[in-house]
Amino acid sequence: MSAPITRSEILKLYKHLMSYSKSLRFTDVEYYKKRVSAEFRQNKTLSNPEDIDFAYKKGEALLRRGSIFVRGGGPGGSAVNKNANCVVLTHVPSGVVVKCHLSRSQDDNRKMAREMLVAKLDEMMNGEESINAQKKRLEENKLKKSDYKKKKRAKLKEEWKKREGL
Repeated sequence: MSAPITRSEILKLYKHLMSYSKSLRFTDVEYYKKRVSAEFRQNKTLSNPEDIDFAYKKGEALLRRGSIFVRGGGPGGSAVNKNANCVVLTHVPSGVVVKCHLSRSQDDNRKMAREMLVAKLDEMMNGEESINAQKKRLEENKLKKSDYKKKKRAKLKEEWKKREGL
């Protein structure tokens, strides 16, 4: 069992939650602050350690959200700079972060980011046996075969030219 959560840790968490409100883009900031304040007042009276742990983990989970949308950058002018369609996904257990801004569509970026995250996790977990590594090996083998065929064809052509006197 983990160590009991102290009052100072809870105060730090609520401080972080209040400062988190500055980064919100699609939620009413005042509403968010009122909700956090109400939760804090409600949790002030908790005395059972399990209830305190639950309330703390609930607040922590909010800070460690899985995906967020941020404003993109680069070529495209105001169409890119004004819209929050760049997706940042975080895999909480491993801490892997993926950022995707390949398309102007938020949904397309989210799908591509999920695929990128799965590929990254697969590479982390399986290493040489990951799907990307296997595809790379197949491509290398294909390239080796085609190079061998080219060299063999060039050699045969050279022998033919010698034989024919060209």
